[in-house]
Amino acid sequence: MALSKYCTIKIFCVLLAFALSACTLPSKRQEESIEAISMKEKIGQMLIVGFDGFELEPNSPIALAIQNRQIGGVILFDYDFKKKSYQRNIKDPTQLKRLTAALQNMAKEADQYRSNSVESLYPLIIAVDYEGGAVDRLKSRYGFPKTYSAQQFSKLPAKQAEQQAENMAKTLVTSGINVNFSPVIDLLYGPETFIARKERSFSSIPEEVEENAQLLSRAYRKYGIACAYKHFPGHGSAVGDTHLGFVDVTDTWQKKELKPYQYLLAQKDACPIVMTAHVVNRNLDPSGKPATLSKTIIQGKLRDEMGFQGIVSTDCMQMGAIADNYRLGEALKLSINAGADMLIFSNQQFPVWQNPAAVIDLIYAHVKSGEIKPSRIESAYQRIIHLKNKLLHARPNITNITHTK
Repeated sequence: MALSKYCTIKIFCVLLAFALSACTLPSKRQEESIEAISMKEKIGQMLIVGFDGFELEPNSPIALAIQNRQIGGVILFDYDFKKKSYQRNIKDPTQLKRLTAALQNMAKEADQYRSNSVESLYPLIIAVDYEGGAVDRLKSRYGFPKTYSAQQFSKLPAKQAEQQAENMAKTLVTSGINVNFSPVIDLLYGPETFIARKERSFSSIPEEVEENAQLLSRAYRKYGIACAYKHFPGHGSAVGDTHLGFVDVTDTWQKKELKPYQYLLAQKDACPIVMTAHVVNRNLDPSGKPATLSKTIIQGKLRDEMGFQGIVSTDCMQMGAIADNYRLGEALKLSINAGADMLIFSNQQFPVWQNPAAVIDLIYAHVKSGEIKPSRIESAYQRIIHLKNKLLHARPNITNITHTK
């Protein structure tokens, strides 16, 4: 029996709608590709990378990494260990402001290009080691305000120490830096220890370490700077240098080294980041893994026992204690499974620049194989985005900032 004109049109419309839906729905391969990009971008947020240059060159490796959304942040240095000269990223205040502004602008443009949501335009982490004294990337000879080592800082009168902390926070803000890997809360041991040789410890007494570190963390919080306590679970008794190889503190470490973390992390003005040490401490992990790679130390001690829910950052993954003893893929798997959220590649010790894309591929391969759970990447990503959101809304008006002499 012949179909009516109405039925013919209705069938045609149904077939057309089906055809159109088949064209617009992603194939299984497309879905996998979208999922892969999403996961890889989340992994990229976990990376903090060092690079060469006083300026941001448009087609430089670091520029391409930012444009391709392969990194969550950068770390700046004044001294270049490979060239053995002060020719890295920091020359003077004006140059540094230009560099940090260019980095943020490029990150923002990359996000705007990839995203339809204004809510996803998070700042790039621009980090530095600004402890004061010997570990001071913003030196007075470049035109930045004078700083004191931790040991000197602890001896300042209370009012002067408070002003110094404010000046350091203001210097970071006006320079365009939003993360400071400081203060060091390692306890002071004998003069032969690695930390003591550069006056990087406030005191051998936990309560004095807590008091001085809190002065700094309070100032950083006030000015919208994310700070980091380091080096968990304690580097103070180490004589050796983890830049060069394994350092074992099993026989010298004391339980009181955890006290500053227990106290400071419970305060409302606590730093949102804890940086791990590469030291071996069999008191806490009998397996002998460096703390950076130890789930027993990071997840067990720091997260489960101490209740820390902020970001765990590794020290540089290219330091000898890690790079000379573990393949990169293995070190990445161990550190992430241990609980590390952000991984630093300072590109200071290796002759060849570590491409973030290669690191992402290694981590992603572990995720696909099931050796790293997707939930571990997701939890790290959420912590990072939470921090970036706070950085985005916590920046003071730098035009109103003046330094106190």
